[in-house]
Amino acid sequence: MHQLWTWVFEPGFFSSAPVRVAAVTGGVAAVVSAVTGVFTVMRGQSFGGHALGDVSAAGGSGALLVGLNPLLGFVGLGIIGAGVMDTIGVRRVRGRDLATGIVLGAAIGLSALFLYLTSVSGATTGAPAQILFGSIFTITSATIPAVVILSVIAVASIAAVWRPLLLSSVSPDLAAARGVPVRLVGLLYMLALAVSVGLSSLAVGAILSTALLIGPAATALRLTRTVGWALAVACLLGAGATWLGILLAYDSYYWSAAHQGLPVSFFIVAVIFAGYLFSGFPAARAAAGRRDAAVPPPASPAHEKIAA
Repeated sequence: MHQLWTWVFEPGFFSSAPVRVAAVTGGVAAVVSAVTGVFTVMRGQSFGGHALGDVSAAGGSGALLVGLNPLLGFVGLGIIGAGVMDTIGVRRVRGRDLATGIVLGAAIGLSALFLYLTSVSGATTGAPAQILFGSIFTITSATIPAVVILSVIAVASIAAVWRPLLLSSVSPDLAAARGVPVRLVGLLYMLALAVSVGLSSLAVGAILSTALLIGPAATALRLTRTVGWALAVACLLGAGATWLGILLAYDSYYWSAAHQGLPVSFFIVAVIFAGYLFSGFPAARAAAGRRDAAVPPPASPAHEKIAA
């Protein structure tokens, strides 16, 4: 048993300060992303989440360029981008995608500019990789309070409009007919989405933030039938994938004599992707069972004779 324990957890894993900070920040970011991600999948706004990831990249690279914490840029510019998307977009899918595409193009251009200026100035080594693909082991403990506060704000925003958000996610027209302030609810959701994307960008990088936002939520919605259970399962899957990715990245340092650890982001995204693929098997069996239950059984010969 002791050998198995030491084989799974390499020496110094639990006593490592960077690992503890990574586990806290990554776990919190995963939970917030899972909560927001369930509604993102239900509303069909995965493209918007991806666009906000690129907006976060611009904000993080800009903050790094002027010497600020990338988290401030991730969340700050993400909130601005979410507001712009909500302002110029309309309720129809075509207009919403148009607004998302405009913000996406502008964000990519800013990211290219800020990352170029950062590399030319030489102020921070490895800045592009840190912003785009994350560097969770380099997060300091001083960042934890900001992560917790932002997480509480995002979850509280979702909780405050829980029922109207759920109704408007399923049927915006029905929600508007019942007097739900659809525009206000959508704006609060977009702000929570911007915060969650900023936090996931800190954990796995801006380019891969969509995986942490969409993957656990999509998997949970495949495996459950109610929104409440989907939220719970998505939180467990997101936090579990993040912690397992941290463990595998730490252990990978000892896998070869070269002692070259593999990126945390790769493992987290790989675990999320594998989980989504495997969730298709029980979902397919459940769908097959529902189809079989809907088809009436064939009539027996005795029944056919009676009918005749």
